Amino acid sequence: MRITETTLRGAFVIDIERREDERGYFARTYCREEFERAGLNATYEQCSTSFNRRRGTLRGMHFQLEPAEEHKLVRCTRGRIYDVIVDLRSESPTRYAWLAVELSEDTGRAVYVPPGFAHGFQTLVDDAEVFYHISAPYHAELASGVRWDDPRLRVEWPISDPILSERDRSYPDIDSTLPRGSTSRGGHTS
Repeated sequence: MRITETTLRGAFVIDIERREDERGYFARTYCREEFERAGLNATYEQCSTSFNRRRGTLRGMHFQLEPAEEHKLVRCTRGRIYDVIVDLRSESPTRYAWLAVELSEDTGRAVYVPPGFAHGFQTLVDDAEVFYHISAPYHAELASGVRWDDPRLRVEWPISDPILSERDRSYPDIDSTLPRGSTSRGGHTS
C-alpha cells in the first residue's frame, strides 16, 4: 500500500497495491505496522458502513468535538463518491482549507482523516457504499458539523442539488460554529 500525505498536514491518501491474476486481485487495505511507520493512528475502536441509494446523496460535513475527536479511514466499497475533508484546527496554517478525493470500488483508494477535520461525501452513482474505520466510540452528544455549502469554505460539489438529511441541511455556518481564523482555501485532487 502507498501512503501519501496531502496538502493538508496530517491527512493522507491510501492507495492499495493489487496482486492480480485470472481470479481477480488481492490487496491490503490496512496494515498496523505501515500506519505506525507513517505516523498514523493504527488503532480503531469501531467500523461503520454508509449505504446510499441515490446518486447525489450528500452526508456531511461532520466531526466529533473534544474529547471524542476521532481519526477516520474512509473507503468506498461499492460505487463512487466525492469525498471531502476540511481542516478545522485552530492553529493550522491551512485552517478552513478543503480537499476532495474521488473514492471508488475500482481504485480501492482511501482517505485518512485526522482529528480536527470535518468530513463529508457526495455519491456519484446510485447504490454507493462507504466503509469507515473509526478510532473512538461515537458520542452523539459530541457530534457536530458545519454547512455543506458554507460560503466561507466554498467546497465545489459535483452535484449542485444534493439529497440531504434534515440534520445535515440545518448545520450552521462555520463562523457560527468555530472561532474565526485564517481563510486558507483548498482544492480538488483525484
